[in-house]
Amino acid sequence: MNQTLSPERIRADVAELLDCDPSEIEPEENLIDLGLDSVRIMTLIERWRAAGAATVEFPDLAERPELAHWTALLTGGAA
Repeated sequence: MNQTLSPERIRADVAELLDCDPSEIEPEENLIDLGLDSVRIMTLIERWRAAGAATVEFPDLAERPELAHWTALLTGGAA
């Protein structure tokens, strides 16, 4: 989708909002179960839109709240 969002950046951004180490997040783990809520998802959307993911929308992330899905969606690659 864009060149500025790397899998590492996506993982780090999510970990920052979950207040954990990026390595603690498994690619297929449900991020909502880890404590990510709708306000934090919107924060990530705004951050990632500013980084070039202009078309990302809340349902894109909320329907499948797994790091692997988000990484593939935002980078066109794998987690």
